[in-house]
Amino acid sequence: MHDDRSLVEARLKRVLDERVRPAVYPESVPLDVAVWHAPGEPVPVAEGLAAEPAPIEVGTRWGAPWGTSWFRVTGTVPEAWAGRTVEALLDLGFDENMPGFQCEGLVYRPDGTPVKGLNPRNQWVRIGAPVAGGEEVRLHIEAASNPVILDYHPFLPTRLGDKETAGSDPQYTLTRMDLAVFDETVWQLVIDLEVLGELMAELPVDSQRRHEILRAVERALDAIDLQDVNGTAERARARLTGVLAAPAVPSAHRISAVGHAHIDSAWLWPLRETVRKVARTTSNMTALLEDEPDFVFAMSQAQQWAWIKEHRPEVWARVKKAVADGRFVPAGGMWVESDTNMPGSEAMARQFVHGKRFFLDEFGIENDEAWLPDTFGFAAGLPQIIKAAGSTRLLTQKISWSQTNRFPHHTFQWEGIDGTRIFTHFPPVDTYNCSMKGSEIAHAARNFKDKGVASHSLAPTGWGDGGGGTTREMVAKAARLRDLEGSARVVWETPAAFFDKAEAEYPEPPVWVGELYLELHRATLTSQARTKQGNRRSEHLLREAELWAATAAVRTEVPYPYEELDRIWKTVLLHQFHDILPGSSIAWVHREARATYDRIAAELGAIIEAAQRALAGEGATELLFNAAPHTRAGVPAGGASTPAAAGGTRLTPGEDGGHVLDNGLLRITVDARGLVVSAYDLEADRETIAPGRAANLLQLHPDFPNMWDAWDVDEFYRNTVTDLTDADSVTPGEDGASVRIVRSFGASRVTQVLSLAAGERRLVLDTEVDWHETEKFLKLAFPLDVHAERYASETQFGHFHRPTHTNTSWEAAKFEACNHRFVHVAEPGWGVAIVNDSTYGHDVTRTVRADGDRGTTTTVRVSLLRAPRFPDPETDQGVHRFRHALVPGADIADAVREGWRINVSERRLTGSGEVAPLVTVDDPAVVVTAVKLADDGSGDVVVRFHEAHGGRARATLTAGFAFAGVTATDLLERPLDECAAPERDGERIAVRLRPFELVTLRFRRA
Repeated sequence: MHDDRSLVEARLKRVLDERVRPAVYPESVPLDVAVWHAPGEPVPVAEGLAAEPAPIEVGTRWGAPWGTSWFRVTGTVPEAWAGRTVEALLDLGFDENMPGFQCEGLVYRPDGTPVKGLNPRNQWVRIGAPVAGGEEVRLHIEAASNPVILDYHPFLPTRLGDKETAGSDPQYTLTRMDLAVFDETVWQLVIDLEVLGELMAELPVDSQRRHEILRAVERALDAIDLQDVNGTAERARARLTGVLAAPAVPSAHRISAVGHAHIDSAWLWPLRETVRKVARTTSNMTALLEDEPDFVFAMSQAQQWAWIKEHRPEVWARVKKAVADGRFVPAGGMWVESDTNMPGSEAMARQFVHGKRFFLDEFGIENDEAWLPDTFGFAAGLPQIIKAAGSTRLLTQKISWSQTNRFPHHTFQWEGIDGTRIFTHFPPVDTYNCSMKGSEIAHAARNFKDKGVASHSLAPTGWGDGGGGTTREMVAKAARLRDLEGSARVVWETPAAFFDKAEAEYPEPPVWVGELYLELHRATLTSQARTKQGNRRSEHLLREAELWAATAAVRTEVPYPYEELDRIWKTVLLHQFHDILPGSSIAWVHREARATYDRIAAELGAIIEAAQRALAGEGATELLFNAAPHTRAGVPAGGASTPAAAGGTRLTPGEDGGHVLDNGLLRITVDARGLVVSAYDLEADRETIAPGRAANLLQLHPDFPNMWDAWDVDEFYRNTVTDLTDADSVTPGEDGASVRIVRSFGASRVTQVLSLAAGERRLVLDTEVDWHETEKFLKLAFPLDVHAERYASETQFGHFHRPTHTNTSWEAAKFEACNHRFVHVAEPGWGVAIVNDSTYGHDVTRTVRADGDRGTTTTVRVSLLRAPRFPDPETDQGVHRFRHALVPGADIADAVREGWRINVSERRLTGSGEVAPLVTVDDPAVVVTAVKLADDGSGDVVVRFHEAHGGRARATLTAGFAFAGVTATDLLERPLDECAAPERDGERIAVRLRPFELVTLRFRRA
């Protein structure tokens, strides 16, 4: 037989595009359309329905950026259509290639009942099946004219990302508003041909199955009368039944399809628009569930469920019914799909506490999986947190985006810093927006790395990012792929059902130890510095507020602010979403975030002040309230008393116009350039700074990544660097124990104050940057005379070691990494910590000095600021303040302690006398991260702590209050059956911890 394969395949494409697809709607009549443009922000549904619209014609431009327009469409079903299926086709001006990224709508009936959402891949509304003819049609569309931010030429700077700068030009053209006959036979033929054509393209050219499909498709095309597609579609379908009925081979890969609509809680749209995106998507999905009995839909992010409940009660009722039926599945058990690198220990724990509690309270459902398909890498402390929340599984997809190394597994056990293991799956389909295309299904089967020992994978199916969800076309394709020769088998299943099967067939999967580092989007550790500062400060203020409010409630009977703290926690958790905290959202999102963090700081400040005032009482005694988990100035952790007096610091002139700070522990030499050329540890008789080098060195790099401006920094940025060594002035500080440095560069200005407090082994660097650069990256360098092959950076409930070398491509790819409060480098017996109050990104490199002592220089660089122009063209312009400290002679214990101290400020009041801590621990390796009252309002005291140094700990925890009993609990404060009751001796509890172990104890007050 002659090879006419290409000819038939090209014929299939043209016939589908030009004849068959258009015949799905063979007849149509226009609807009458009127519109009312809401002024300002979106209005309540009742107001939009009641507004008086003005006529508008198809072809008219509409929709200012971020505006809301209420369309009313009316018409009459022709009598001649009686007995046929009729749909309204409502095209607001969609580009079908941009589902979730442009205009969208939610359709209502006149009584306000939501019908379904409209988006570029879902433009129809069913009127009747069949119709009687003559029905009056009246629908209302709440249409959002969200501008396109990420266009075909991506990453171009745009002012459309904030309503304050977006202007008022109409964004869209009303394209089609019709009633149309829906020919389901033709629609089914389209699905048949698409499935077979897509499958055929994935099969080997010389395979028997491919040519069987080719001939069947050719016979079907021969059966179609191109002038009467609707009359011949059934005949064409009959020619395909044989190849569609051929079953898959027994060894075919098995795919669990999960209906999905990954909705970014804010990204290229503001938070308020996500509320409406969720309503549109869930309206669509509940409607699809009613139409498709096999379909299952899963939605994560309890915050989004809460938005539906609060803002769209009519949609919420439909969602609750679908959940009760077991087909609309709460997933993930987190408040939002957060970043997991930067949230602090308690915040990461509370993501699960608030997420899981919402699903338990509303539905009695507990999630066993963490669901994070789009998060930008995973911190090494996360497995223990997942387990402590009562979950055992994790799903993500994003690691497949890594640029350098391909992850070796799709199903595996992920081991965290404490040894906890979590069963983890990376869908080999390599997308969380699977559309059931043949290329996606074939890729999943080919790509699956666990062949021979496992055969199951998961495919999150539906349009996401901006929402939309699964379509009826995807469901129809999945039905044909359930058991089809040449394809993987596809079945709709819940996440739990997939994980049950995967674990059962793969009882001993491989183990991956340590962080799941994404070799991409590394700049998200630095972009939008004010958002990151707001997060860090809110986390520590929340800890303080809970600590002092709990202490006051126990000691003075002051009411505990349950509702206020719950609300604030949820707000902070929301802003840890993986495009807000990472700094990759539009300007509007970050403008609102800054205002929100300011409001939170004021609220928490008031709670703290009220609690401390109640505890201090009336009096003139100076009291230092110490919220840090270690003793400070003689004041115990969690208590208040008169601080101990400290010695003094001498500031003397140095050589060549420099200055020397000396407090008897450290001697710091600052040269005339304002650089630290010596940080001498007087006790250890050892220099900290590498020979011939200088610390406190600001370095400026060009920063223009190949893609994803706010997200990425590409390694070639290091090829060009400017050391900022010129100083406008270097002068003594006003306090006589500091040095003030001013520098100018480009259009920016830096003011620094270097201070050495009496009795402290740390040099504090307060840096103020008035930043007006574009596409630049600002680093702060500390070249240390330390020979270290690895370094430690703090993560949730512990720290994680990374190599300083680049022996392999895996190490080389980690040229920018995350830390929380400290980075620590050390030789046996002596080390150095760099601690910070608000930065996360850093890099650590090592060189061997060629001349002189041939020692090793380990350079720690802190990432301060970037200036990308997409999606926010004004990213980080303006004034920023950072605090860092150089801690010579530090071991890990010192790094942990100093990291806390620089983040938790001293608070001083006058009162009647000291305030004893509610809880004390006698081992500094055991760090208390939370002291609070139980969330259930019982008045029980909850204490959470962990081993922080990486070794085993035996400690005594002493309660400063009478208690009737104590129980070990999970993060949701529920008793742990597998844990024995803690050993008690009066008010003292004996605890034994393995390295980095996390423990929560609940004390029932007497």
